[in-house]
Amino acid sequence: MEKIIEACKKTGAQAVHPGYGFLSENRVFAKRLEEEGIVFIGPNTHAIEAMGDKIESKKLASAAKVNVIPGFQGEVENDADVLKIAHEIGYPVMIKASAGGGGKGIRVAWNDKEALEGFRLSKVEAKASFGDDRMLIEKFVDEPRHIEIQVLGDSHGNTIYLAERECSIQRRNQKVVEEAPSTFLT
Repeated sequence: MEKIIEACKKTGAQAVHPGYGFLSENRVFAKRLEEEGIVFIGPNTHAIEAMGDKIESKKLASAAKVNVIPGFQGEVENDADVLKIAHEIGYPVMIKASAGGGGKGIRVAWNDKEALEGFRLSKVEAKASFGDDRMLIEKFVDEPRHIEIQVLGDSHGNTIYLAERECSIQRRNQKVVEEAPSTFLT
């Protein structure tokens, strides 16, 4: 981060587009740029924080009356919670890292044994990958469609819609192909 800020100062760059991946979702990076008077081309720090945490983003979406995948809207803390929540939701369930991304910290469970093992493995993977081992559980949707919609807006209230993207072709819960527009919708 600091090297990017240093490069901006040396070159006189007024803005940074963080690309795709972890810097694009890093509120600390966005805040550092803001402190240096450099425009972060992306969401503001509040949006990054709210949407970068799956537990909090599901709560926010639910409060806004947006449909979300059924599941427990809080942190799953222990094995007893795992089994209780999985039984309430009904198998199969997906165990996910709240801070996850890139297909890491995700396991599908079809029974109690897989749920407990998936919880343990996902927690370890999430801690190693993101430094955050908070977990959530939601209903596993078999054969889902993963459609992303991109809307860009500026600080003046101008917005533009870019075609939706079909992101359903995945390997290990990581997008492999993105196609725009989605042939599923158009």
